[in-house]
Amino acid sequence: MTRFLRGWAILWVVFRYGLDELVLSSFEHPWLRTVRGIVTLGRKLDKPRGVRLREALEELGPIFVKFGQVLSTRSDLMPPDVAEELAKLQDRVPPFDPQIAVDTIERSFKRPLEQIFVRFEREPVASASIAQVHFAVVRNKDGSESDVAVKVLRPGMKGVIDKDLALMHMMAGWVEKLSHDGKRLKPRQVVAEFDNYLHDELDLIREASNAAQLRRNMEGLDLVLIPEIFWDYCHTDVMVMQRMNGVPISQVERLREAGVDIPKLARDGVTIFFTQVFRDGFFHADMHPGNIQVSLEPETFGRYISLDFGIVGTLTEFDKEYLAQNFLAFFRRDYKRVAELHVESGWVPAITRVEELEAAIRAVCEPYFDRPLAEISLGMVLMRLFQTSRRFQVEIQPQLVLLQKTLLNIEGLGRQLDPNLDLWSTAKPFLEQWMLEQMGPQRLWRELKAQAPRYAKILPDMPRVLHQYLAHRGAGQHEALLMELLRQQKTTNRLLLAILSAGIGFVIGLVVLQLLLHFRF
Repeated sequence: MTRFLRGWAILWVVFRYGLDELVLSSFEHPWLRTVRGIVTLGRKLDKPRGVRLREALEELGPIFVKFGQVLSTRSDLMPPDVAEELAKLQDRVPPFDPQIAVDTIERSFKRPLEQIFVRFEREPVASASIAQVHFAVVRNKDGSESDVAVKVLRPGMKGVIDKDLALMHMMAGWVEKLSHDGKRLKPRQVVAEFDNYLHDELDLIREASNAAQLRRNMEGLDLVLIPEIFWDYCHTDVMVMQRMNGVPISQVERLREAGVDIPKLARDGVTIFFTQVFRDGFFHADMHPGNIQVSLEPETFGRYISLDFGIVGTLTEFDKEYLAQNFLAFFRRDYKRVAELHVESGWVPAITRVEELEAAIRAVCEPYFDRPLAEISLGMVLMRLFQTSRRFQVEIQPQLVLLQKTLLNIEGLGRQLDPNLDLWSTAKPFLEQWMLEQMGPQRLWRELKAQAPRYAKILPDMPRVLHQYLAHRGAGQHEALLMELLRQQKTTNRLLLAILSAGIGFVIGLVVLQLLLHFRF
């Protein structure tokens, strides 16, 4: 019953803010204009359409706000007035009462606010769909003071999100049962993935651990700054981190006036994304402009500052290798290899003809090569690929939904920074180097080091185990045992010979691959 009530509440908000009129106004057919006139009869829709859409999303709750944040990064897909208004959802969601934030902090730490912070600014500096942020000062154990940002969870978020997710689960079940593409699209698994990520975002201890992991991963890259976490001041509902000083990345003109190399900034963003995805398999999955700043401090000038780590994506080694091979084949325009990878992975039925899938992928992708980002809409490419996937019964991979969303964010961000950015040529060298490391001696050495402790434990026990085995064998079995050992020895010799041959072949193949890459690229 709760789901149906929530459904009716959503429809009421849609009606009250005239979102149905927004959809109908996009069409020019005469009979649709008539329908629009009927549905808007007696309603006052004086506010601009972008304002109405933003306010409706804010009223509907955090899930819808996040949807609006994604749309706000796609000015190529949205009318300018709507995209500009939705951009306010990135960090200007109406804040909640500061006293509620203070009460949450004191309840979490069971101490008065004055005993926790040296100074606490009650006026929030940023407010988002899940939490809001206040600046403060803490005293360290050595007596020094540090400027910090205090993130406090909005009250009652779990109940609101649970209602919306229950409705989404129900609708996903309907789609899977009633839609012809239901099983292929896996809507229930996709919603389940979304469910996990949203509930993880409600635990600020988990977010703090995400930030700490990203900070370790990004050390040495010198392209992005991640705030330090103050663990003594963290709780499920409160997170305290290093205060970061930067300019929001959406203020491109201000950054340009300060001397920031904007084209380099765009290229660095692509490098950071592919490093997190393919090297670490652990990536920031909520990269809208409200969560990204640029440092103007002399010692870190021009570096990205990442904020808000509630949603991160993870990839297995299989996912990383499979995706890297797909991207690399795509950048090389090797559409046959892309088609073969889809068949090998089981994403398409085994009976699919590789040549037909190759031709379909070529028709989608080829028109977009050698163009600057200003002339490419990744959204349109994905839409055409989706149409192709339907024809070939490609199964949706729920674990990659966050990656697809983040890739759209990255493209939208790159479009704002440098419309002439060549996304493909920027990413291609990185992926080629990564693939070479995966197939080269570094990978072999890493695997040997990883397995060394296991073999170091097993090898010393081998003589004792063999002696015990022989001591408990009957005397009449010694001859049979000897013959068995001789047979095993011959098998071992053949195996060692095969390994040696394979190793020589691997080294020769690696040398040839290096030469091919050198002369080809």
